[in-house]
Amino acid sequence: MSSPELGTAVSTTTATTFSELGLSDKVLGAIEATGYKNPTPIQAQAIPHVLARRDVLGIAQTGTGKTAAFVLPMITMLEKGRARARMPRTLILEPTRELAAQVYESFEKYGKNTKLNVALLIGGVSFGDQDTKLVRGVDVLIATPGRLLDHSERGRLLLSGCELLIIDEADRMLDMGFIPDIERIGKLVPFTRQTLFFTATMPPEIQRIADNFLHNPVRVEVSKPATAATTITQLQVATGREDYEKRATLRHLINTAENFKNAIIFCNRKLEVAALHKSLVKHGFNAVALHGDLDQSARMAALDAFRKGDAKLLIASDVAARGLDIPAVSHVFNFDVPHHPDDYVHRIGRTGRAGLTGTAISLVAPFDAKSVAAIEKLMGMTIPWMGEPVVVSDEDAKGRPRRGGGQDRSAGRGRGGRGRSGGGRGRQEGRGERPEPQQRTERPQRAESAPKPPDPQPYRERASREPADTDGSHLPAFLLRPVNIKA
Repeated sequence: MSSPELGTAVSTTTATTFSELGLSDKVLGAIEATGYKNPTPIQAQAIPHVLARRDVLGIAQTGTGKTAAFVLPMITMLEKGRARARMPRTLILEPTRELAAQVYESFEKYGKNTKLNVALLIGGVSFGDQDTKLVRGVDVLIATPGRLLDHSERGRLLLSGCELLIIDEADRMLDMGFIPDIERIGKLVPFTRQTLFFTATMPPEIQRIADNFLHNPVRVEVSKPATAATTITQLQVATGREDYEKRATLRHLINTAENFKNAIIFCNRKLEVAALHKSLVKHGFNAVALHGDLDQSARMAALDAFRKGDAKLLIASDVAARGLDIPAVSHVFNFDVPHHPDDYVHRIGRTGRAGLTGTAISLVAPFDAKSVAAIEKLMGMTIPWMGEPVVVSDEDAKGRPRRGGGQDRSAGRGRGGRGRSGGGRGRQEGRGERPEPQQRTERPQRAESAPKPPDPQPYRERASREPADTDGSHLPAFLLRPVNIKA
């Protein structure tokens, strides 16, 4: 068969079992132990070309098994050979720590019958521990771009022996600003390497990067870019523009959702994640938070609690939207409509995985109309509305914070906003809260009971006892003393 050109798909006969893909017996034994029998479309089409040492451009929506599509053939290819100190044989680049850790777990699961050395280079972990593993020799190096370049610039890592480079979640790399780092890493690995390039969407910038990294690749596309699985029911519900209204709507949806088991709730910013987590916990919900400001141990603890069912709600920023394998998530709530349409696809892809059904509900405020229109244009469908808007009760509105969940920056200021003392009433009056009658009468009472100024009579008496100047002038006494001048 002639080599396909970039941008053209290859028609192959899809294998129905893993044994038809050319994997080793050890890998097949590990797959059988996990209970998987049939490969997904992306696995069936990509694995034979990876084993044939071809460059592969894989395009598939999230949750289709892209990780196993490169992990399984890598284990087969690496069974022969030995790694040298500080020179990994293969390199896998991931945009986030969570994705890197997840790929590491896949090698532990599928490579348990082999003796491969796998190392994880991510932030939040000691450089010394990572360096120790590199000295021993690494068959598979899984890394985030920043930490990998840190080791390379310190002279602790050489990529000249890398035989295979995998760039996973390439479109997420673009969103997070890692493309310059990826291009730097591409110059450190040999030109003769084999490259696998996986992405869920194919914007023009990703196409340019693929053209630079891939040599005569096989393009494997199992679904249209930026489409959601058919097992996901997508809905949108109208809500108010204030955060307290959106939180009341979210609590109502969680309490009334059908077939609810657990849910991931997405916010656009880290501050909103923290504020929403605090609010839900205050209202008695079992929730954990996941965002970029947490250290690695806290992030992994939150994921473990959600995976094990100890927590029913996971409030997250988009750091959790790409590629995380969290099984059996029944619902996804978009507390904030994402600014980028592609992020919507990856968010709702956390539910409806592995053939299960799921529900994705977006809370749409009046200012979200433009973002929703962009999502519907990308998806090629109209997202149906869900019932009537939730009415916020007096109890929900009581003590409501200002939008953004932060403290009022005008606290402690007067009406002029200059921080004058006693100006805290301006904030209350601006929100329509009238002071109590007793507060209005306190000021006159304080004025009547104020102490009178001191009597000036003692000062006048003291002045009368002081001698006055005899000549009527105001010169000091020492200037009026006679001076003896010698002849």
